[in-house]
Amino acid sequence: MLAAYAAAVRTRRRQSMLTFACVAAAVVLSSVSAEISPVRFAANIGNFTSYIYRLGHLDSGALVWTDPVEWFWGLGRWLRLLGETLLMAYVGTILGAAGAFFLSFLAAANVAPNRWLRIAVRRFCELCRTVPELVFALIFVIAFGLGPVAGVLALVIHCVGALGKLFAEVVENIDMKPVEGVTSTGAAWHVAMRYGALPQVLPTFVSYALLRFEINVRSAAVIGFVGAGGIGADLLEAIRKFYYSDVSAMLVLVVVTVSIIDFLTGMVRHRLIGTGSH
Repeated sequence: MLAAYAAAVRTRRRQSMLTFACVAAAVVLSSVSAEISPVRFAANIGNFTSYIYRLGHLDSGALVWTDPVEWFWGLGRWLRLLGETLLMAYVGTILGAAGAFFLSFLAAANVAPNRWLRIAVRRFCELCRTVPELVFALIFVIAFGLGPVAGVLALVIHCVGALGKLFAEVVENIDMKPVEGVTSTGAAWHVAMRYGALPQVLPTFVSYALLRFEINVRSAAVIGFVGAGGIGADLLEAIRKFYYSDVSAMLVLVVVTVSIIDFLTGMVRHRLIGTGSH
């Protein structure tokens, strides 16, 4: 008995060591392929820490929190741009969630009216979420010019793809008995979805949409780098011109805003999920 146990332990240990060796080899090969040099990383790590140090100082050399008026000298403009960023995220989330809502029932394997339609909708959602928002934003900036319109369209398309997959998976896990009961009365497909499926999935849909809104706020700040509206353009300009205190001030505004949104939407999500479970 003890000999068999010891042999099993040795086998498990050899498997663990083999797995660790394979992972380590893969990391090394990936590092070589990506031209990652530990020596170069160690030699330049000081530039990173130096940049972080400068973010905490004004041009005069004083710490930023010793003179909040000088630190947030552009507060009015930054708040306006941050509000534009929030509106972009809000509109992008609403329109994207609406599109994902309708597509999800067509993409779910258990309720889709047609197999080929389901496959086509699935591939469309994959395309929408595979291309990064930044790439969509660049395309729409060229098409529609600088401004929040390009950012909103980029967020909508990516949101449709991401939420479409999540919503479809929620629909695929519903109890089909209510749907079958409505269908047995001779009701049309959309009626069965409305009264048989929707009540089961709506709380989770809203929860996922709120989570996506948090993500879109951060994404909206980043796509502003390419001129798609919001605070991103000013943030990129401050980074390029080495306005360290301006960079830190805008980052503080973005972080505080995202934290507040995360807290509020988290409360709503937990309540909705609890309601749905109940």
